[in-house]
Amino acid sequence: MKKIHKLLLGIILFIIITVNNLKVYAANNEELNIEAKAALIVETTTGKVIYKKNAKEQNYPASVTKVLTAILVIENCKLDDMATVTKTAVSNIPEGYVTAPLFVDEKISIKDLLYALMLKSANDAAYVLAEHVGGSVEGFSKMMNEKAEEIGCKNSHFVNPNGIHDEQHYTTAYDMFLISKYAMQNETFAKIVSTYKYTLSSTNKYTKEDRVMENTNSFLNPKSAYYNENVKGIKTGTTKQAGNCLITDSQKEGLNFITVVLGAETSDSKFSETKKMIKYVFNNYSLEKINKKDDKIKTIEVKDATKETKMLDLVASEDIDIMKNTKTPDKELIPEIVLNEEISAPINTGDELGYIEYNVDGIKYHAKLLAANDVEKKTYFVEIMIGVGVLVLIVIIIKIVKKRK
Repeated sequence: MKKIHKLLLGIILFIIITVNNLKVYAANNEELNIEAKAALIVETTTGKVIYKKNAKEQNYPASVTKVLTAILVIENCKLDDMATVTKTAVSNIPEGYVTAPLFVDEKISIKDLLYALMLKSANDAAYVLAEHVGGSVEGFSKMMNEKAEEIGCKNSHFVNPNGIHDEQHYTTAYDMFLISKYAMQNETFAKIVSTYKYTLSSTNKYTKEDRVMENTNSFLNPKSAYYNENVKGIKTGTTKQAGNCLITDSQKEGLNFITVVLGAETSDSKFSETKKMIKYVFNNYSLEKINKKDDKIKTIEVKDATKETKMLDLVASEDIDIMKNTKTPDKELIPEIVLNEEISAPINTGDELGYIEYNVDGIKYHAKLLAANDVEKKTYFVEIMIGVGVLVLIVIIIKIVKKRK
């Protein structure tokens, strides 16, 4: 009977421990359960993928296409350049698609067109920009595909500058991350996509200044329930075939993440699921400073150096911040220190002599190792003079011995 009691007690304890462990596991591995067709979270500095769902499957991008359009235009134009609105630019837009609106023969600045493109998602602005930069929509689309390939996209093909539906116009969540990361490194682009409201200037065809472009990204709208001061852009998109799409760039306490959602069921769900993703990131990850710039990492003895300068401190060239999961136990971080094969005097302050590297969760964080001070080369003058003196003394002794003989 006692054996049965002990066995039952053991089973009960096992179940309790197992359940508790499962709870901890669940807390530390929160499931996002994103319902969109494809989704992705990537930390932009390291490229670490935090979450992915069908990230490399081809999907229709709708207006998130305009991220690539905008960065191409910025790289090929000046903001104060003027473009002329053509009849084809305003007449080739299907019913139901958003426009600025623009007017035939209207002369408008590239800057205004970019704000119309990225805030209101104006499809007529996209066509005007494409014709201005590429000569035609076809010419600009060729540039888009070349740029996408240059950035590293493997599964994308673009046939227009705005994402108006076409069977041959597709991309992936991962490719859109690559394009967005690239674009956000441009200050002009980053400024535009983080703006909530912008008013187009009056033109030769429209003298009023009442064309107000409001950003379709609810995270940037102070009056929206989704408003989030940590979100710095980037772009929404919606078509019947693509569903609801949203790319965001979020920054907080040194962390920088891009989230991509393609094919969400509703307009609200693309924001609610992105909100869930952003919350997950900032609840589970943080930056930890491991080394500061100019921290002493190692002291070495330099070959062929003077006695006074032979001991050399090696310092870090920059801060080393690692991204860590706050829900997992801390691990001792042991760096790899690699020095140049031949280190000898003379050495100048700031010379690069190797590097320090940490490998955390498959991500490598490193900094160069620099000389903290000058190292002077040993001249060997005294040793040479002593050697000469010894030789002279030997010669004198030999001569004296010979004379005595």
